[in-house]
Amino acid sequence: MVFKDIHLDYRIIYSIIEPDSRVLDLGCGEGDLLYPLVRDKHVRAQGIELDDKAIQECVKKGLSVFQDDIENSLREYPDHSFDYVILNQSMQEVKKVDFVIQEAMRIGNKVIVGFPNFAYIKSRLMLFFRGRSPITGSLPYLWFDTPNVRFLSITDFKNFCEEKNIRIVEVHYLGEKEIVHIWPNLLAMNAIFVLTNNPKSCEEVNV
Repeated sequence: MVFKDIHLDYRIIYSIIEPDSRVLDLGCGEGDLLYPLVRDKHVRAQGIELDDKAIQECVKKGLSVFQDDIENSLREYPDHSFDYVILNQSMQEVKKVDFVIQEAMRIGNKVIVGFPNFAYIKSRLMLFFRGRSPITGSLPYLWFDTPNVRFLSITDFKNFCEEKNIRIVEVHYLGEKEIVHIWPNLLAMNAIFVLTNNPKSCEEVNV
């Protein structure tokens, strides 16, 4: 296993993706997830990223990355271009979330979505007792300096999938250092969902 000192969400996503897959990472950052996937699982990877410094780091790792905005770039890809489209820790920064997810599902056979859970107990307590915008490990920014344009809970995202007839085939609830098995909307700091285009009820979730 290559992720001893890397975030738990990367380890989970790494375990989900099959070897030799076609992978598109939306908001790939410095390629810390894509690089081991290419190196160890021989995936055919592409990334989309806006930040110049992050792109330079990706290039140093030998990764194929396009500098573009997620919301503007997905129309260019044909249907089913990838086995997996990754949208990890980027969805809360996107303005047109519905459009991005639908486009990701059009071009990918599966979409992996990871996001911070705003209903996490530490966020609730900070807002309730201190009356201030929460700052946690998954929401580390001050209110005036955050790239996030929306805040959602695990329950919010499940409801969204149900309304859009999006099938959730796999879900992982993450604490600060380990998997959460009970009361995820309260105790999970982050969540990772695997979605498909199959229009079935969200009740078929495999936890």
